[in-house]
Amino acid sequence: MAAGNSRAVTSNQSGPHEKIPELVKRHLASPSQKPFSEHTLAAFAQASEWLDGWKGPLVMDSCCGVGESTAEIARLNPDAKILGVDKSALRTEKHQRGYAADKQNYLVLRADLNDFWRLAHQAGWRLYKHYLLYPNPWPKSAHIKRRWHGSAAFADILMLGGELILRSNWPLYVEEFSLALKIAGIEAPAHLYHAESAITPFERKYWASGQQSWQLIANLKQSPV
Repeated sequence: MAAGNSRAVTSNQSGPHEKIPELVKRHLASPSQKPFSEHTLAAFAQASEWLDGWKGPLVMDSCCGVGESTAEIARLNPDAKILGVDKSALRTEKHQRGYAADKQNYLVLRADLNDFWRLAHQAGWRLYKHYLLYPNPWPKSAHIKRRWHGSAAFADILMLGGELILRSNWPLYVEEFSLALKIAGIEAPAHLYHAESAITPFERKYWASGQQSWQLIANLKQSPV
């Protein structure tokens, strides 16, 4: 991925989407009944076998892309098990080819997170931390239901608990997610984020292009959902 040529997110929205309160309340009241995809069922079975009854800290790096962030999170949390999940086979396979480091405490998988999160909370998983770093912003107003906070998967995110760390280069995305959390009874304001080193290729590219990152950190350990 070339550095320094990333375009800023453009949208036909000037503020939070008007349907967020309606969507959040609906999804919190009515869990998804969509059938699970076969490849995600297989990925979840692989993850469960890898965890093998693990009782220690469990961290998810959702929308992990090539898994650079997963490897870094694993390095920083040697006493935890880290699961990186992305929907792109191209990206997860690139991780398998490009990372030869010790993988004892992390695993990168391809799966549909809409299904994986639901399978995880139905299985009783409770996360220690949950990273959502630069998910697809779906900036068109018509695509609000594809953003995680406008989808049925939002309830599953809450049910998994833990400390949620969300970052985006589109401040409105983080603002909307903060609003969705507030509707669910959780306060997590958006704020600017920067660090000495980027931990994802997207983060590195955005910063090289002069864009800022926005972040929220939410304590879902006491989620009321």
